[in-house]
Amino acid sequence: QVQLVESGGGVVQAGGSLRLSCAASASGSGPNRMGWFRQAPGKQRELVASITSGGISNYADSVKGRFTISRDNAKNMVSLQMNSLKPEDTAVYYCWAWDRANYWGQGTQVTVSS
Repeated sequence: QVQLVESGGGVVQAGGSLRLSCAASASGSGPNRMGWFRQAPGKQRELVASITSGGISNYADSVKGRFTISRDNAKNMVSLQMNSLKPEDTAVYYCWAWDRANYWGQGTQVTVSS
């Protein structure tokens, strides 16, 4: 079992920055993969960024060059630095972990005003 606790999020103007963090409580060496998904109203949940325990990251095309995912394996934490935010980034952001099953955080709202 993996429990994910998110922090960060909020309201920011377009062009601003926010940082999301997520702490995983897990036994052993921690989840193999961690990352962030987001879901905007009326849309499907989509992958934003993911990172393996070895540090290999993957980004959605829409956030490349603006978002950076990082991971602290010792603390089982993953963070998402979001810069140059756009109104279309507005969504509920969910922390995700894969450890023989998918695990999800409770979600945190990010709102970008124009």
